[in-house]
Amino acid sequence: MRTTLTALLLFTAVLSLNAQAQTDTTDIFFGHTDIGEATVTGLTGRTRQQDSPVPVSVVRGHELRHVPAANITDVIVRQPGMSQVTTGSGIAKPIIRGLGYNRIVCINDGVRQEGYQWGDEHGLEIDGGGLGSVEIIKGPASLMYGSDAMAGVLIFRPTALPEEGTFRSEAETEYQTNSGLWRYSLSSAGRKHGFVWDARWSQQAAHAYKNRADGYVPGTQHRSHAARTLLGLDKDWGHSFLTLSYYHLTPSIAEGEREEETGELERPDGWSGKSYGYSLPFQRVDHYKAVSETSVGIGAGTLTAILGYQQNRRREYEESRDECGLSLRQHTLTYDVRYLMPLGSGWKFTGGIGGMYQHSDNLGEEFLIPDYRLFDFGFFATASREVGRFSLSGGLRYDRRHLSSDALEEEGTLRFAALSRNFNGLSASLGAVWHARRNLNVRLNVARGFRAPTIAEMASNGVHEGAVRYEIGNPRLSHEDSWQADLGADYTDRFLSVQAALFANRINNYIYVRRTDEVADEHPVYTYDSGDARLLGFEVGIDIHPVHSLHFQNTFSYVSAVQLHQAADTRHLPLTPAPHWRSELKWELAHGHKPHAFGLDNSYLSLAMDCHLRQSDCYRADGTETPTPSYTLLSLAFGTDVVVNGKTVADILLCADNLTDRNYQPHLSRLKYTDGSGLHAPGRNFTIKLRIPLIFH
Repeated sequence: MRTTLTALLLFTAVLSLNAQAQTDTTDIFFGHTDIGEATVTGLTGRTRQQDSPVPVSVVRGHELRHVPAANITDVIVRQPGMSQVTTGSGIAKPIIRGLGYNRIVCINDGVRQEGYQWGDEHGLEIDGGGLGSVEIIKGPASLMYGSDAMAGVLIFRPTALPEEGTFRSEAETEYQTNSGLWRYSLSSAGRKHGFVWDARWSQQAAHAYKNRADGYVPGTQHRSHAARTLLGLDKDWGHSFLTLSYYHLTPSIAEGEREEETGELERPDGWSGKSYGYSLPFQRVDHYKAVSETSVGIGAGTLTAILGYQQNRRREYEESRDECGLSLRQHTLTYDVRYLMPLGSGWKFTGGIGGMYQHSDNLGEEFLIPDYRLFDFGFFATASREVGRFSLSGGLRYDRRHLSSDALEEEGTLRFAALSRNFNGLSASLGAVWHARRNLNVRLNVARGFRAPTIAEMASNGVHEGAVRYEIGNPRLSHEDSWQADLGADYTDRFLSVQAALFANRINNYIYVRRTDEVADEHPVYTYDSGDARLLGFEVGIDIHPVHSLHFQNTFSYVSAVQLHQAADTRHLPLTPAPHWRSELKWELAHGHKPHAFGLDNSYLSLAMDCHLRQSDCYRADGTETPTPSYTLLSLAFGTDVVVNGKTVADILLCADNLTDRNYQPHLSRLKYTDGSGLHAPGRNFTIKLRIPLIFH
């Protein structure tokens, strides 16, 4: 109650601030950019960020480059309302306001990223190199993206293509001391007479990370490499691009088994904590993708068609490096056709259809899910208009999904029963932004979301080695539907930036996995269940900048997620993030001035504190989760551009994380529940990042 009251008081304070004529472009939530000029996708197509009624955060390229990261999710979890489920340092799944997995749609290269994202240890098969920005839409976003976007959408945008007659190359490298992580990325892009191209190659490797409690942790090493190329035309009539990409990841699996007598971690014979080679058990993930995007002007509007093909291969090796146990192959075809046009009198309309076909089969000797086929389609319409000081928007969408799977018998025993289900969903959104003053905006949005259950939730029956458990699906599950209300405001003046957002979310038939008291194949049994859920929370950010070069930034995120009409030990939803307070003091040493000879530009020095409060609100039944004590981490960073003759020749970051070498276990760390007392997160870590851009005309 005290937390909710505090949120309401802070929100009221935002609305009561007196607008001033002078504005400052510094903005705590959106990377010090002018939110009035930023363009985002939102729920109704491209629009100015200040006109979007839903909460949208944008992480800019400069900020992405100045975050030490072992995976793509690391670069966005510092945003308010964001957290992650981690499996060591190499695998992380994004969480938006307490919801994740198949409730988040990730858009990369214009299409939804599809793999086996329902798995706990399945990260995003996306290369962090070459990202120009990441757009975070918080709340139900099913209008534009269909089923699964109940929590929100992450849109990964590549670096903008060069201007006409320009050729650009870039080299990036990074090294981290704790896990010995090294990474490099090389790219080349250009534009000539409307013909554009962009190519990139990235590679990364890390040995086991270490901390004071566990030493080097076996099974936390990982390797990856990625390639991407784009070819196309960009003319007056529109553009047409073809993008081909490949992503490979080989992560080891940390089991955390300990010696009975000493309690020390079991380590393979001859194993070295600084070895970059993978050890059993490990996974091998390959993701192939081809995307065709064409956009042409027709009449007063624009017609855009995006077609994509993806193949995801996931294999788990347990006893041998040559023979895999679980082997899954998934094919996905996605299609998205939409038309955007102005209707006059300030109206803007978007309509379209979209969906996908998916097929998955088993190629290994072990089974977790059956072979299945999925087909869905949806059609939508949205509209927006400016009326005086108000920006209004809304829309409707209808989706239908068919899911069927094959029966399988093993030695006369039925492993999987045949399954055939249909799911229908209606999504809606209606919102408004009141531009009360030049630097004060108030937002209100109400949205309905829809999500069909996955094949894993309905039909799993086998050992999930990566999750170290036996999973059993529930074929009787119904689809989820939700209603969410968002109320927010942002205010910026010369010395102060404040933003606040409140949300309330009701989800019917919320699907979750829980532990039972049974054991199968020497693994604890987990089963899928459902119930009605309610999520409440808020995000508040305050940036005090008494002078332009000095910023004292503070953000606080909180979410309460409960299952209605349940006993105390089953009341709270699993994987609810702990309250998070982040505070950063940042001093801009040199900014906006490029010397004629040699010097530094965009230089800054920052000291940050991340405080994760105690999380006692957890799903305690059958030991599914346990409370997590609070912990505080300190970090120090210095970044700068090196400028010669007015041109940036290098971008450098020096960073120290977990300065006090604190032992801690994040509440959303899966390694917290390994054998015994669980595994701790990485200890103190130093990072150096270097980027060298080359531009020719």
